[in-house]
Amino acid sequence: MSAPERIPPRSVTGAALLAEGELTVRGRIRDASNAALYCTVAHDGREATCVYKPVAGERPLWDFPDGILAEREVAAYEVSEATGWGLVPPTVLREGPYGEGMVQLWIEATPEAELLALVDAEEPEPGWKAIGFAEVEEGRTALLVHADDERLRRLAVLDAVINNADRKGGHLLPTADGPLYGIDHGVTFHVENKLRTLLWGWAGEPLTAEAVGVLEGLRNALSDGGELALRLARLLTAAEVEATRARVEALLASGKHPEPSGEWPAIPWPPV
Repeated sequence: MSAPERIPPRSVTGAALLAEGELTVRGRIRDASNAALYCTVAHDGREATCVYKPVAGERPLWDFPDGILAEREVAAYEVSEATGWGLVPPTVLREGPYGEGMVQLWIEATPEAELLALVDAEEPEPGWKAIGFAEVEEGRTALLVHADDERLRRLAVLDAVINNADRKGGHLLPTADGPLYGIDHGVTFHVENKLRTLLWGWAGEPLTAEAVGVLEGLRNALSDGGELALRLARLLTAAEVEATRARVEALLASGKHPEPSGEWPAIPWPPV
């Protein structure tokens, strides 16, 4: 008997397997704030490892009263796919052993890839971007920096579009073969500006030509009757879809990465 075929992260076949395969719970991810189950999914000789987050295990959030976290996670994947950047692992909404939930392909991160650091300096070294100063012990601060990495810059644009309120370091998954993925997108798409992220290093800087082209594509896809607009309408409220469209327009109008508003903490806590 041959071993089951493993599915690469960026694979339409992988998304279909997540939606159609038999889901088997193998364990629970203990450090997750909501119920997150480590699973395998198998169908017709193919197999993948995945995360299953049942809606029944979600903790209600007072500031995200509309919809469910699982739908927002799938919506983030839909927007990521529309960019062509593939920054979110294949993610589907489906029935599982504990009811409807989000199922996402498991990504094996490369632990030695350093994307964040604390340094004893006033300015970042070449290859790094400053986030801000953090208190590391009583009376002592250090500069928090992230890598000046094009993959992170793309993710910063995606986060601005989906209004990510919780981009922590632990949500960044670099892989051995090159791609970088972002996970945990349950608190996204709010109609109010709630962008809270570690990726402020490009704040106020001009968007790249590539990013502008991607945003123009998103604008078309989010227009009335656009494919992405129709997909998001099944996952988000009409007001949230309209707010997403408005954020894309605002980014194109400014031509720059957004800056912190100063109205609330701009960095999530804890940052990792």
